[in-house]
Amino acid sequence: MTANVTIRIQEADFDIAREISLLTKRRSDVGAVVSFSGICRGNEGSEKIAALTLEHYPGMAEAEIARHADAAMSRWPLTGLSVIHRFGRITPGENIVLVLTASQHRQAAFEAAEFLMDYLKANAPFWKREESAAGASWIEARDHDDAAAARWTKS
Repeated sequence: MTANVTIRIQEADFDIAREISLLTKRRSDVGAVVSFSGICRGNEGSEKIAALTLEHYPGMAEAEIARHADAAMSRWPLTGLSVIHRFGRITPGENIVLVLTASQHRQAAFEAAEFLMDYLKANAPFWKREESAAGASWIEARDHDDAAAARWTKS
């Protein structure tokens, strides 16, 4: 069977159960599905967050995510994967990102999901602006996100 790969960047919310169903529909070779959903927090430390606004370059962002999805598909024995990332204004409690990986066995699904999330957090071409009572500011890259992504390239 051919692997099922879905990559979408969208403004609208997504339904996690529906996306899992689409990934596994008519498949008898899936023994594990790992899901990660990133949700907008209502605070950063002690500061209350009103919203995040995410921006991206259409076309380029999808191509970059597809490149890393291809890497995951070649590195682990996956039956499929989905990456859905939202853009626009997102308020606390709303979904931001969904990564699903499917495999015959859980270890491959877990590792591939972690690989994809580490990439998305550190290197995906998205820009985040945080709104709070103090105003709006762009979020800078964080060293711990870069370190998490870098571990996948070590020998």
